Amino acid sequence: MQEDLLHFIWRLNKLPTDGLYTVNREQVVILSPGTHNHLAGPDFFNANLELDGQLWAGNVEMHLKSSDWYAHHHETDENYNNVILHVVWKDDVAVFRKDGSQIPTLELSHYVSTALLERYQQLMEKSKSTFINCEKDFKHIDAFLVENWLHRLYIERLEQKSNLIMDLLRQSQNDWEAVLFVLLAKNFGSKVNGAYFLDRAKALDFSVVRKVSQDAHQLESLFFGHFGLLADVDCSDAYFISLRTEYEYLTAKFGLATCSGKPEFFGLRPANFPTIRLAQLAKLYARDAQLFSKLMQAATVEELYKVLEVGVGSYWDTHFTFGKASRQTKKMLSKTIMDLLIINTIVPLRFCYAKHLDRDWNEDLIGLVSNLAPEANSILKNFEKIGSKTKNAMESQAKLELFNNYCSKNKCLRCAMGVHLLNRNT
Repeated sequence: MQEDLLHFIWRLNKLPTDGLYTVNREQVVILSPGTHNHLAGPDFFNANLELDGQLWAGNVEMHLKSSDWYAHHHETDENYNNVILHVVWKDDVAVFRKDGSQIPTLELSHYVSTALLERYQQLMEKSKSTFINCEKDFKHIDAFLVENWLHRLYIERLEQKSNLIMDLLRQSQNDWEAVLFVLLAKNFGSKVNGAYFLDRAKALDFSVVRKVSQDAHQLESLFFGHFGLLADVDCSDAYFISLRTEYEYLTAKFGLATCSGKPEFFGLRPANFPTIRLAQLAKLYARDAQLFSKLMQAATVEELYKVLEVGVGSYWDTHFTFGKASRQTKKMLSKTIMDLLIINTIVPLRFCYAKHLDRDWNEDLIGLVSNLAPEANSILKNFEKIGSKTKNAMESQAKLELFNNYCSKNKCLRCAMGVHLLNRNT
């Protein structure tokens, strides 16, 4: 059993309407359960109760055992001085506030229905071969409920992604173009090099990118050098030598710090090599000086594709790495990569930018992401196996949020679908 069950019981009033008593036989009447608090502090704020006919207003704290009060050191924490009721599954010790006064304790194990406990046990019993706890019931849940919950989960995912954006804005003194560059670099790096590209992009003063962006050769040399692809390479290729020479000049001119790391090639298909991704990123910035404004103003997915549709310089048409020629191919950004850039960079940035300008963002952004194909990964394949087909990128993002932050953490009672399943027939 988890404390989430106690929260569920209290929040949705799954207790008898009369005949409730504390362990010291004080009659309890719940007038209002209060506001559920998911942050630090008591579990419910501003509850209203009657204890033996006396009206109380304050906070409610919940634990599986009364002694958890002391295990969590609440007796010394002033934030818990306004707790008017301690709600527990099992009472094993009296609890006191910091000022020494005893807190009334309600022991739920005497009052919860057997039907609810059986339903909870069925929901939470997960075998090793199970994808998610509710997989047998998932496809039978009301479609309207699922649709609304997925919509909320997508907004939740956007809000989480906005945390990085807000941090970057603070670091760059609200330079939105610099933030766009860092986010693009991160996502051009994909899963393998994303974290490394993010760190290197944050370490590059974007004013230098602005100053050299009109010279494609300088921009390429800056990117390849700063991201660690020009050091410790034994290559006599004329193009490589010219890049390294140019980067040495830029390093001296702008006082650039030496890069000690380098990106990974292992496990990547040649089209996804960091050399190709950086060549495409350089081409994008060399081609378009108004990149941020165009990406913020594009009204449709097709307009975004036109902005992002970019290839590489002529050298990379016949190379995947420095000094090793290959069959000539046009290495354009694929639709899949552009979709991922829209999902992970452009839409979250537009979400934050619209809020910054105090503009309505909901309809436009939901429309954009709903017109993109869903991502393809093992999590979404498993959802399809249990009867939940993913229609678009908004749903795929929402399901990733659902699995990663609810299902895999057994937070069923914080999930609208889990609450629905537990709430029926009880």
